[in-house]
Amino acid sequence: MIRVVLADDEPMVRAGVVAILSTDPGIAVVGEAGDGREVVELVRRHRPDVAMLDIRMPHSDGLAAAAELAKVAPEVPVLMLTTFDEDTYVAQALAVGARGFLLKAADPRELILGVRSVADGAAYLSPRVAHKVIARLGDGLARADEARRRLTQLTPREQDVLALVGLGRSNQEIAGKLFLAEGTVKGHVSAVLSRLGLTNRVQAAILAHEAGLVADP
Repeated sequence: MIRVVLADDEPMVRAGVVAILSTDPGIAVVGEAGDGREVVELVRRHRPDVAMLDIRMPHSDGLAAAAELAKVAPEVPVLMLTTFDEDTYVAQALAVGARGFLLKAADPRELILGVRSVADGAAYLSPRVAHKVIARLGDGLARADEARRRLTQLTPREQDVLALVGLGRSNQEIAGKLFLAEGTVKGHVSAVLSRLGLTNRVQAAILAHEAGLVADP
């Protein structure tokens, strides 16, 4: 069972997210909070498998909560909820260690996929969120050229693995897709991070989008 703590200052949004996640018998919301301070205490108490945070909340927002959780509960992955006009916040959330980003208006299936992905140790970036973050970070064409140049350091199989990391797939899912042993996939992911000078799967996922390995909608 994947245990989730959810924070959003809008009760109707929380109710909708809980309703969607409850359709998956393998996911349970074990705590709800209306601001960042509350969610930190809930995570301390429940030690969930995923903390899902709205980026903007009163008193203490999702960014502050994510930064605090990185200190007090680093083993709990953070999945951020965002809207289209919050790409600046998304870039900041990357810096404090968030592992995934979901659009509030996304297909409900994305919520379940995102929760499962980060719980399995993968990153999850909604493709449209990734597109906006990349555009915000700088000159898209220059970054794309640089990303493609960096990909020349990878073998074709490592590029296949990176593309699936960019889609938020876990090692188990990548293994099934590419007909590889899960241990082999872990080795490929480690090699990709090392060759490209990256520290985590979120950075790898963004580079996969920049290089065009993942098609943006």
